[in-house]
Amino acid sequence: MKNLHLIVFQGVQNFPNFAAETNGFFERRGLTVKTTFTRSSEQQRAGLANGEYDIAHSAVDNAVAMVEIAGEDVAIVVGLDHGFNKLIVQPDITSYEGLRGRIFGVDAVDTAFAIVVYEILKRKGIKQGDYQIELIGATRFRLEALKQKKVDFAMLNLPFNLFAQRAGLKVLDDPTNVIGAYQSTGGFVKRAWAQNNRDALTQYIAAYIEGLRWSMDPKNRSAAIELLKQRADIESDIAEQCYQEISDPKTGFAKDAKIDLAGMENVLALRADFSEKQNIDKVSRYVDETFYSDAIAAL
Repeated sequence: MKNLHLIVFQGVQNFPNFAAETNGFFERRGLTVKTTFTRSSEQQRAGLANGEYDIAHSAVDNAVAMVEIAGEDVAIVVGLDHGFNKLIVQPDITSYEGLRGRIFGVDAVDTAFAIVVYEILKRKGIKQGDYQIELIGATRFRLEALKQKKVDFAMLNLPFNLFAQRAGLKVLDDPTNVIGAYQSTGGFVKRAWAQNNRDALTQYIAAYIEGLRWSMDPKNRSAAIELLKQRADIESDIAEQCYQEISDPKTGFAKDAKIDLAGMENVLALRADFSEKQNIDKVSRYVDETFYSDAIAAL
C-alpha cells in the first residue's frame, strides 16, 4: 500500500474524500490516505513546500501564490469545486456600505478568498483603507471570531456559514454573484513529487472521482447525508442543507472534479489585479491536467 498525506481545510468540500475512504475506493487502488486539517493556508503551503504533506486541497489561488511569491514549482492537478462560500456579516450590517470602518477577518491577507472580497468591495466602491483587516486563520477560527465580535465580516464555507446563521449572523452575499465563474478549491502538488509518484497520484485522483460520483448519485442520497453527518460531526438538518447545496448541478461540486479553465482565468485575473508586481502567466503555467486525464482513463 502507498501512503499519502493530505492537508485540507475543514468543510464539506472534503466529502468526496470521506466517501472514497468509507467505500474503500482508496484501498482498492492501493492507497492509504492520512488527512490533516490545517490551521491556516500558511501552514498548508509551508508543509507542502517542505514535503511534510504530499497533496493539498485548498483554494487554488494558494497554489498560484506558491509559484509567484514563494517560487515553489507546484501544479494544480484536479479541480474540486466552485466554492461554497458566503460573505457573512454581523447582524447590524445591512449593505456593503455598512462595511466601511469595520473589521474583515481573513485566513491570509494576500491569497484566495481575501482577494475575492477585496475585489468585491472595490466593485462596490469600498477600497482598502475603508476597512480593517485582521489575520484570523482557517474557517472555524473566523466563525468563532465573528461570534465573539472580534471581526465584523468574513468569508465562510459550508457548513460554517450555516452555523453562523444559526448564531444570528447574516449572509450579505454569495461571491459568485459579483465575480462570476471562479475555480475555488483544487488539489495541488509539487511537480517533482508528482513525477516521482505518478501512479499513486493518478490512482488518488481516480479514487477521489469515484467518491464524488458515489456522493452525487441520487440512489445514495440517504447514505451520503448520514455519512456527511457523521464525518463532519453536524446535525441532521445541517447535513441535509449541505447536501442540497453540494449536489446542485449549478452550485455544487464540479462534474468529475474537472478543472474549470474559465474559472481559473478569473482566479488569475483577480490575483494580477491585486498585485501588479507579480507576473501572472497563462493558466497552463499553474495547471497540469495530464494526471487527471490518466485518472479518467483508469476509471
